[in-house]
Amino acid sequence: QVQLMESGGGSVQAGGSLRLSCAASTYTYRLAWFRQIPGKEREGVAAIDGSSRKQYADSVKGRFIISKDNAKNTLYLQMNSLKPEDTAMYYCAATSQSAVVLAYLTASGYEFWGQGTQVTVSS
Repeated sequence: QVQLMESGGGSVQAGGSLRLSCAASTYTYRLAWFRQIPGKEREGVAAIDGSSRKQYADSVKGRFIISKDNAKNTLYLQMNSLKPEDTAMYYCAATSQSAVVLAYLTASGYEFWGQGTQVTVSS
C-alpha cells in the first residue's frame, strides 16, 4: 500500500499561482495529478514517471509544471496563470504499473489515491 497526502490547495484570484504537494509513503514509478468537479469525471492534469517523462493535459500546458523530489518521495504541481475553470478538487495518484506515456492521464491506470485538496480560482 502507498499512502498519499496532498497539501497546498486554497483560494486564489485568476492569474495567480499555487503549488500543490503530495507526500508519498514510499517510492512509486509513476505519479500524477488529477482533478474533479462534482458531477464530472476525474480529469488527468499532469503525470511524471521514474525517467522524468511528463505528460500534460492540453488545458494546462504552458501553465502547470509537474515535478518530483525522489529523496523526499514528494510530488509537486506548480500552477501558474490560474483560471476559474481550474477550480476543482485535486488528487494525487500513484502506480508501479507500466504504461505508454499517452495513457499516463487515464485514471484507471492508478491504484493509489490521496484524499484531495481543493483549489478555488475566483474571477
